Amino acid sequence: MSSSIPAIVPILCVVAAAIAAMLAEALRDPGERWPIAGLGVIGLAGAGITAVLLWGRDATGFGVVSADRYGLFVTLILVVVGLLTVMFSSPVVRRDGLPAGEYYALTLFALSGMMLMAVASDLLVMFLGLEVMSIAVYVLTAIRRDSAAGAEGAFKYFLLGGMASAFFVYGIAWVYGLTGSTGLDRIGLVIAAHGSRQAPLLLIAVAMLLAGFAFKVSAVPFHTWTPDAYQGAPAIVTGFMSTGIKAAAMAAFARVFLTSLGPLSAEWTGAIGWIAAATMIVGTAVGVVQTNLKRMLAYSSIAHGGYLLVALVATSQVGQAAILYYLTAYAVTNLAAFGVIATLGTRDAPNDEVADYAGLGRRRPMMAAALTVFLLSLGGLPPTAGFVAKWYVFSAAEANGDYVLAIVGVLTSVVAVFFYLRVVVLMYMTEPGVERIYGHSSRPAVVALAVSLAIVLYLGVLPGRLLELAASSVVAMF
Repeated sequence: MSSSIPAIVPILCVVAAAIAAMLAEALRDPGERWPIAGLGVIGLAGAGITAVLLWGRDATGFGVVSADRYGLFVTLILVVVGLLTVMFSSPVVRRDGLPAGEYYALTLFALSGMMLMAVASDLLVMFLGLEVMSIAVYVLTAIRRDSAAGAEGAFKYFLLGGMASAFFVYGIAWVYGLTGSTGLDRIGLVIAAHGSRQAPLLLIAVAMLLAGFAFKVSAVPFHTWTPDAYQGAPAIVTGFMSTGIKAAAMAAFARVFLTSLGPLSAEWTGAIGWIAAATMIVGTAVGVVQTNLKRMLAYSSIAHGGYLLVALVATSQVGQAAILYYLTAYAVTNLAAFGVIATLGTRDAPNDEVADYAGLGRRRPMMAAALTVFLLSLGGLPPTAGFVAKWYVFSAAEANGDYVLAIVGVLTSVVAVFFYLRVVVLMYMTEPGVERIYGHSSRPAVVALAVSLAIVLYLGVLPGRLLELAASSVVAMF
């Protein structure tokens, strides 16, 4: 058993930090300020260092965890997401009077669930990670107890999330009944050997698992919770949800469907292709008419989920590597964009309407410049990471012969540029109707923005090294 421990050390580091944050909240005197955020940074740094040390060792844990390069790649993405979230959160927690210990503990527990999903090699353990992540995020969505919008969004998220979890569990039950196992390797072997005799029943199981995963990546028609939950939650929580959840869910989605359910790819690629096309179209078309920036970015997140599904449908190694690269570029870009929104908000005014950004280029030029880069990256314009990510996904679709998906992806990307550039035009070419009061930048938030800008621009100009790592990582799944 001792040999199994190294595979879960990154997760243990995050869990230990979460427990320490809870204890710090319980032990400190009322009004006393403790550096609880620092505990999160230490735990996440430990997780990142141990993930790097585990790289290439293909450690396994207890027969249900596989710390291969694929899982560790996603773990490192989640470490970056966690560190940026903690750095952006520091001023928001103080400004909004959020319970620091509760907030950071929930964030870290959610990250531990995400990491477990990324490295799980058993469906039941994957479900355990999904539920740890989901329950923590439900509470984070409504952590502002005086926010009716937050409570509404969390309630909708909880109800629909419970239904999606039920689909996922029932899918696991069907798979176990048909294959006699919940281990991904064993499931793949049984389906490859006897799948043709059980094809109709297996397709029912596939449909249920697909519904559970599609909910977590906000794919149409399982996306309805997204706009309300994103708008109601604090901006930095929204950024955390839109990146961490998508990275963990997409990593597990790809692992299950490309390995265990790979022998049935001829059956499920068509269905996922239709879902991908609908997700890109709905996310883009509805996002164009939004006037709330958080809600607009929510529909943008839906559309980006569609692009990730395009890479999943292109079952080649190029498509699999495209998923990892896209997750990296999207996670940093989208979280940083929400970080700007969170930084500019105040206790009395969230400043999350599109009109609130009129004249920002004159009032806060550095913030406007950073937000411009992040929006252009989300739109897929060079020289940003978003451009390379979309080019890589569409290239994988074209190489796989999925020309319709590639065309839909390119056209929706062109349309999406409109609502990103609308914000840029407002910031630099429109005078504000009323004088706005913006929040002040803290040192951790400025550092997080600078790091995010460096990553987005570096990956847009020199993507080769990360592409190589992504390509070598997906080989580990097989």
